[in-house]
Amino acid sequence: MNASPLTVRPFERHDVTDVLELMRGLAIFEGYIDKFFVTEADLIEHGLGDNPRFGVLVADLGGRAVGIAVHYVIPWTYDLKPTLVLKELFVDETARSSGAGAALIAALKRHAARIRAPRINWTVLATNDAAKRFYRREGGSHDAIWEPWTMPVEITADGGES
Repeated sequence: MNASPLTVRPFERHDVTDVLELMRGLAIFEGYIDKFFVTEADLIEHGLGDNPRFGVLVADLGGRAVGIAVHYVIPWTYDLKPTLVLKELFVDETARSSGAGAALIAALKRHAARIRAPRINWTVLATNDAAKRFYRREGGSHDAIWEPWTMPVEITADGGES
């Protein structure tokens, strides 16, 4: 049994360096590190500022941040209820099988219930079978109705669309 307790909590200013490092770890794992531009200043401004655009739950194991669940809210959709969107879930390789991922999901579910969001939505890298198995164990399921789409937009120097 691990002597260090695993806790999950919202991120704070002192977590910014660790959160950024975990985000970079996910970017490496998923193959987009060359397009990863988030900085500590971005996390502070957009996650801890006066009007946060996202939240981060941190899995802390013995005083060390070992996992993150980055999330945001879509205020309402077709049923006039919010949707909690899990943008990134990542647990450091050294802490996998520690229960950190399951603890992050449990905390995310509690957060969704608190804000009265009846659902959590997320995407999974198509080739990440381990993540799919994990999410199924946690009660998630593949959405057979909706499929993800994307549309690139070229932005000009003045902020308009080209």
